[in-house]
Amino acid sequence: MSTTRRVVVDTDTGIDDAHTLLYLAGRPDAEIVAITSVFGNCVEEDAVRNIGYVNRLLGLSVPVARGAAEPLSGTAHIARHVHGKDGLGDRGYDRPMPAVVGETAAELLVRLANEQPGELDLLALGPLTNLGLALRLDPALFTKYRSVVLMGGSGPYAHPGRLLMIDANVNNDPVAARAVFSAPRNELVMVGVNVTAVTILSEPAIAALRATGTPIARFATEILDSYLDFYQKEWGRRIIPLHDPLAAGILLDPGFATGAALGPVNVVGDGFLWRARLMRTVEGLPPSFPYEPAPDTRVITEVDSARFVNDFVATLTRS
Repeated sequence: MSTTRRVVVDTDTGIDDAHTLLYLAGRPDAEIVAITSVFGNCVEEDAVRNIGYVNRLLGLSVPVARGAAEPLSGTAHIARHVHGKDGLGDRGYDRPMPAVVGETAAELLVRLANEQPGELDLLALGPLTNLGLALRLDPALFTKYRSVVLMGGSGPYAHPGRLLMIDANVNNDPVAARAVFSAPRNELVMVGVNVTAVTILSEPAIAALRATGTPIARFATEILDSYLDFYQKEWGRRIIPLHDPLAAGILLDPGFATGAALGPVNVVGDGFLWRARLMRTVEGLPPSFPYEPAPDTRVITEVDSARFVNDFVATLTRS
């Protein structure tokens, strides 16, 4: 089997999603096979326009399919306050609608899996609506992907008294997320906010990107301002977590994950938010309430953040 990961990317193309596409395109062991759009960081129309913009910047020509503009149930929550109204920090980029295939995102995900079973990896970076729709078309879909890696979820239950960052992807479509975590699969990997929130692009790393001056590095830093504006309210510093890029990094190099647990994941609500959680306490015990059985998900619990951040910066600053 080839060591190159051939990746289908499902994305709500905001700032860290754009960074992820740049990172995948810069890694010699990755090939982007197709990209599908979904609502989330911005409305779906902006998400697909942003895919087109990044693809032109990269000189990338791959099939693009338009996906869901709203969740399977409920109302979409668009993260304009984080990613800007257009998803790329409102820099005024010319973003014409790209050419798209004549099938929906869900249909494309199903077709590619059936045409190339066991050869492709699916990387989900936004709300899981397209994946939920695809599972309605083919309930065995995930058994036909080499792996499914998603940025979302909250890991195991936290230490008592410790609160976690909101996981917008699961919260934006808990119905689809529940379908994803209950579906049969070869391998499903959850890279949640428990690990992405501590994988920080620091001031020196951002300065290194700014100093490079290549079109890729320049774009990567141009779109950061609204993201930095948001996260400085959390930490008092102009730094950001590498949410989506970390999921891509672990797909390509599982060694970036230094801790993981296997077990069932449920989507649970607290009256305000929905989260995907491994049904284990921090001590590794089952929770104190009944939960739904589900196939094992590989839930990342610890990462080598420093090594990943170094690789991310090196990849985006490579000529």
